[in-house]
Amino acid sequence: MAGFALAASISPGPVNLLTLRAGALRGWAGGLRVAAGATLGFTALLLLAGLGLQSAWVRWPLLQQALHGGGLAFLLWMAWQLARDDGSLGTAQERAGGAWLAALAQWLNPKAWLAALAGLGLFAAGGEAAQVLRFAAVYAVVCLGSMACWGLAGAWLGARVRGGAGLRRLNRGLAVLLLLSALALL
Repeated sequence: MAGFALAASISPGPVNLLTLRAGALRGWAGGLRVAAGATLGFTALLLLAGLGLQSAWVRWPLLQQALHGGGLAFLLWMAWQLARDDGSLGTAQERAGGAWLAALAQWLNPKAWLAALAGLGLFAAGGEAAQVLRFAAVYAVVCLGSMACWGLAGAWLGARVRGGAGLRRLNRGLAVLLLLSALALL
């Protein structure tokens, strides 16, 4: 369980890049706030999928298509926002919203849905609440640690590209990575 959670949560994805950026902009504490939001969002998704939402996924294929389209649009929107970012450090309101954006982002993140559904199929296939809760607890701990690593990496990068042109280059590089992730979904 822990190995699966580690492989799925530490590998690059849209929310990992949000956490990296938060670390670059706000230091490790800012990255950790976003990591916590991402972990809470994913854990909620995992629990709801394991306790019944998964059956709706199977029953209504249109829901799968809507999620695919919504996830693709979200990735493109994030890439656009990063590409046009001016390198400023933002406002206190933007800093506070990072954790909530990361939590919401998990629900639009195709990687999160794949990890949740594949993990549930492997470790909680019976759909018993105890299995789902055990898997979600293990995943939450591993996910928070993995996402915190991305925040720490962002803080390290941020110390080298504080504001201005360096941050614009970092944001544009992250935008390209998100764009490539979106194109892989087509």
